[in-house]
Amino acid sequence: MRDETASQIQTAAAEATPAPDARILAFPDAGERRLRLALRRLEEALEEQRVAVAEFRTQIASLNTAMNGLGESAETLKANLASAAEDTARAQAEALRLQATAEAMARLA
Repeated sequence: MRDETASQIQTAAAEATPAPDARILAFPDAGERRLRLALRRLEEALEEQRVAVAEFRTQIASLNTAMNGLGESAETLKANLASAAEDTARAQAEALRLQATAEAMARLA
């Protein structure tokens, strides 16, 4: 029985040893390939997102500048309208004074 066991061990060892000209080709695991592809796509998506966020921040800064300019323009317009209102009030008062003078002169004539 010992001889049979030794013979089986030698046969198994001979079968496990590859022939000198045999090469083993490793095929990548499909799950690994999918994971690598998913990670590559995720990296691409993250880069696109970084670019989009940078562009968004640039646009927000531009909008902020435009809004500040608009605010300054509104303040200038408000000041100009206040000045025009004062000028109009003075002109109206002067017109009423002239009208009263004209009516007084018309009564004298």
